[in-house]
Amino acid sequence: MEPGTIVAIVVVAVLIVVAVVFAMRRQAPEAPSGEATPPSPAKPSPEKKAEPAPAKAPEPAKAAPEKKPVKSEPSRPAAEKPIEPKAAEVETPASPKVEAPRAEAPVAKAEVAKAEAAKPAKEKADGKEQVAALRRGLASTRGGFIARLAQIFGGKKEIDPALLDQIQEVLITADIGVRTSEKMLETLRAKMERAELRDEDAVWSAIREEARAILGASAGGIEVRSKPTTILVVGVNGVGKTTTIGKLASRFHEEGKKVVLAAGDTFRAAAVLQLEVWARRVGCEIVKGKDRADPASVIFEAIKKAQGDGADVVIADTAGRLHTKSNLMEELKKVVRTAEKALERPVDEILLVLDSTTGQNAIQQAQLFKDAIPVSGIVLTKLDGTAKGGVVLGIVDEHRIPVRYVGIGERIEDLREFDTDAFVQALFAKPDDETAAA
Repeated sequence: MEPGTIVAIVVVAVLIVVAVVFAMRRQAPEAPSGEATPPSPAKPSPEKKAEPAPAKAPEPAKAAPEKKPVKSEPSRPAAEKPIEPKAAEVETPASPKVEAPRAEAPVAKAEVAKAEAAKPAKEKADGKEQVAALRRGLASTRGGFIARLAQIFGGKKEIDPALLDQIQEVLITADIGVRTSEKMLETLRAKMERAELRDEDAVWSAIREEARAILGASAGGIEVRSKPTTILVVGVNGVGKTTTIGKLASRFHEEGKKVVLAAGDTFRAAAVLQLEVWARRVGCEIVKGKDRADPASVIFEAIKKAQGDGADVVIADTAGRLHTKSNLMEELKKVVRTAEKALERPVDEILLVLDSTTGQNAIQQAQLFKDAIPVSGIVLTKLDGTAKGGVVLGIVDEHRIPVRYVGIGERIEDLREFDTDAFVQALFAKPDDETAAA
């Protein structure tokens, strides 16, 4: 091939390449311009769609942190640390649960207050029923000396010294006691000399008036003044101490008080078991020691527990002891000293429980217990089963210890606060008055 031909072919090829490149460049700007146009609308569209686009953008951004569970998990432990306060809150509800009774107690107290507000009217309305209940409880005593007093009068219109002597004999047989009976008769003789005893009704009225003077104003029941009001219950075996404690605990519990029982009779397992039964029945706590443990230490622990728990009342049982055993009475003194040490003040109440069926022996027991410890009140049990109910007058007259409660039956409500007027009306009512009342 000739050189000229080759040169022509190369020139044509170059021109073709140049044309192709030029054509491609023209198409390339069109494509970028076409691509540039979408971005320009895309820019406005981000401006318009800026709200949705960022919304999606943060989600991936959060998704990225989610990929870092280490940060999200620490946030959860941080949330778990608040859970620990929640556990504390669960404990606080637990304390509210303890306080819930306290919150309810005010309600109960409010209800009790309402009930007590209604009591005056109710008591006035039920005064006859109260006297009637005591009369039923004192039926054995009344069937003895009241019936004989009625026989002495026997329709006599004249009141003379011989009749008064017969009255004194009847009063002595009712276990009122020689000293107390003589005191009552002195008053009757003085009134007879002043011609104030003109008939049988005047004599009955004078007897009731003198009985009220001996018994004094009603001092029945125990008032809860300090926390914890501490009551030591003492007495010989078999008088009904543990039963009395159970009934007292029930009364205080019904009044909305928090009660702690102390099983201080550590020498009789049966006494501890009996007190446990009462604690479950009433719904109160009980503190007990080991068999033959020191009674003083048990009572000390019960008082400290009551102080820590904010209890209102502590009722402590003590071992029954013969009033003639000096070593046992010394042990009782130790119990009192220990209780006062725990309280850092005197004991609120020392109740002596006496069995009224023992008659004059109850008066002797009261004297010996009183000589050993500062007895502040008496509970007379079993009045419903004896003809010796007049012993109440003898005990109060000789020892000047107020009667707090009397037991006239087995039921809880049969432990009654002592009321002087109701007791005198029930014990010294004329048979005719009783028939009319019935």
